[in-house]
Amino acid sequence: MQPGVDRAVVLQAVKDVTAHCAETGESPRTAFGDPDAYAAQTVARLVPADRAAREKRHRAVEGALDVLGRIGDVAGL
Repeated sequence: MQPGVDRAVVLQAVKDVTAHCAETGESPRTAFGDPDAYAAQTVARLVPADRAAREKRHRAVEGALDVLGRIGDVAGL
């Protein structure tokens, strides 16, 4: 799952793919291509842009705090 993606969004995407494949007889890979690329496109379509941006900022802050913690560990603080 992509970070910040709700279970409901994932289930909706799976439902859409399953329905399409049942209707057309296509395989998921034939119909939608690479699973990772399709997941990224689906997130962009189903997750509101403001929420995605907020999640990205949150992960950046967490990453910065992790780096500061590691610096403190190395410095013996």
